[in-house]
Amino acid sequence: MLFVNITSRAWALPILSKLHEGIAGRQAPLLAATGASRTAFAQSLDHLITMGLLERNPGYGHPLRPEFRLTSVGMSAAAIANRIQCATADADQSLLRRSWTLPVLTSLHTPVRFNDIKRNLPSITDRALSQSLKTLEVRSWVSRRVDETARPPRPIYAAVNTGQVISKVTATEISFV
Repeated sequence: MLFVNITSRAWALPILSKLHEGIAGRQAPLLAATGASRTAFAQSLDHLITMGLLERNPGYGHPLRPEFRLTSVGMSAAAIANRIQCATADADQSLLRRSWTLPVLTSLHTPVRFNDIKRNLPSITDRALSQSLKTLEVRSWVSRRVDETARPPRPIYAAVNTGQVISKVTATEISFV
């Protein structure tokens, strides 16, 4: 799943979004636009290059201050990243930078049980999934209801509000991979 890999670096999604908006692909403008620290920013850039979403722009920039551009797959990912960033209030941007927020929301395009989410995200631990769901529930991005008809009763999670918007964006546009 693409968003599991992208969001393993906190600033990868904002970098893609800013490049989609037309911010110059050099370090200084991107750093200023994202507000990331230099170390986290550099790690996120390297991560995006490794994933094949960014590349150095050959023939542009100084060797110590290179210019970056989106690859063809990166352009599609950047468009999705921008739609996700635009759907989220400024106060909630930190929630998007958490590793499991997007992957969990991607699994919630329909109401599902905990184990179904876990099955869709095999690398997530029970603890990480539980904490992510609780955090998203506190921010009103996810709702939890208990199915009393099941034995034993089981909680069912669904994306709501901003979480639902993000879930729909990722569900409808993830087909580019």
